[in-house]
Amino acid sequence: MGAHGPGWQGRLELEFVVREGRTQLGRSFMQAPLKVQRPFFPEGDSHSNPHRNCVCHVVTLHTAGGVVGGDRLSTQVYLAQNAHALCTTATAAKIYRSNGLTAEQTTHLRIAAGGTLEWLPQETIVFDGADYRQRLRVDLEGDALWLGWEITRLGRTARGERFSSGHWRSHTEVWQDGKLLWVDPQQILGGSGPLTSPHGLNNCPVVASFAVLGQPVAQLPTDLLSQTRQFSPTSASAHSAPPFQHAATRLQSGLLYRYRGHSTLEARRWFIQVWHRLRLALVKRPGYLPRVW
Repeated sequence: MGAHGPGWQGRLELEFVVREGRTQLGRSFMQAPLKVQRPFFPEGDSHSNPHRNCVCHVVTLHTAGGVVGGDRLSTQVYLAQNAHALCTTATAAKIYRSNGLTAEQTTHLRIAAGGTLEWLPQETIVFDGADYRQRLRVDLEGDALWLGWEITRLGRTARGERFSSGHWRSHTEVWQDGKLLWVDPQQILGGSGPLTSPHGLNNCPVVASFAVLGQPVAQLPTDLLSQTRQFSPTSASAHSAPPFQHAATRLQSGLLYRYRGHSTLEARRWFIQVWHRLRLALVKRPGYLPRVW
């Protein structure tokens, strides 16, 4: 149903396979307003290095421009054995003020043994008055690896807007061979105490998480977490920027990085520093920035 009905019922299904030493988008299904652009291989191809699987980069987009109340969006991604894909979004996601209905986004990522999925969307901007629920489930098989981040801005603060009403909910689960590795439920009510509490967001409109999970993480050097803790968010005008807080911790078969502050760009810069170091350690590749960033 389109914008004149109860909301968009969008679907996106992607399946990645390995053919001739190259991860390819073997199958895709798109239902408006969700779409995927043509895959590309900026990190080289199997012809230049036939002994190394090539990473497939894909960019997804929301052609309606933003999410409104009543939208039901579903994304499913499957990586076959030994596939390696990097998925990002063309622009920031915009969640508009609710019309009285809840907007929902569900994402299911399945990664077969030997596979690596880098799930690195651009930020989500939740407008004042929005009612939004997102659920992400990751299923890992064997030694599969998932690197994923989420960056959220509550309110269009550049316009002086605060998240004074509305409801934002985010729920992430990561499983490995049927065993729960990590669950991360979060929610914020617009205008509620946690927005200003020092034990909540402490007046910070931006909250972000970067998680890396899978068996390969357990094999990393024990000092790698302390190495990445030395990285810090940087601001173009650090001398006058509002304060931020960031932290890093070890999970069961994983690592977790948290940020709360005032700049989505600052959060992304920090995550990219960490991502470069972890990517090199985990898949022996330096970070390669997607062209849409």
